[in-house]
Amino acid sequence: MKLSSNSWSDGGRIPERFAAGRLDASGVGFSDNVNPHLSWDAVPTGTQSLALICHDPDVPSRGDDVNQPDREVPADLARVDFFHWVLVDLPPSLREIAEGEFSRGFTERGKAGPATLHGARHGVNDYTGWFAQDPQRAGQYFGYDGPFPPFNDARIHRYVFTLYALDFAHCPVDAAFTGAQVRKAIAGHILAEASISGTYTLNRRLL
Repeated sequence: MKLSSNSWSDGGRIPERFAAGRLDASGVGFSDNVNPHLSWDAVPTGTQSLALICHDPDVPSRGDDVNQPDREVPADLARVDFFHWVLVDLPPSLREIAEGEFSRGFTERGKAGPATLHGARHGVNDYTGWFAQDPQRAGQYFGYDGPFPPFNDARIHRYVFTLYALDFAHCPVDAAFTGAQVRKAIAGHILAEASISGTYTLNRRLL
């Protein structure tokens, strides 16, 4: 199975229209937040459903220095995963997600879910936790919300899109499920998987 995109080349910089955040004259602001195009082939025989996860493995494990204009987040700081897109129960016959099909713009308090196109279900991404203490933006963030790394991070962030071919038709997760819950649920049920990645930074020094 191979996963590809016409939105950028594998390992290349993600264009800002696919990000949640971008640089502007005042510092940083919200971007177009369009979901990228993805396509795949060679789905194995016996596949009952597909699942898609996008995560950033380069998120700072501590927030002390995050978005502080007088210093950078050290590149050698330990990092953790941040989930940007969790999508399950895609039909095995599907071979493509169109650019902008699931997201066009950033929705304060989050997009609706879990039900979505193609009979699939969206999980919540990690902006749910990030904005939990923000009265203006707190909510359940279902679906795709793209890159918005700290503007002062000394590490360029990677964004990994992984498609899984699964041997069950319905992923055993409920309600506002998370990326970590899906990873646990699909363990032992993966017939094949494929990934594509891109990079993104808002640190002007690294551009």
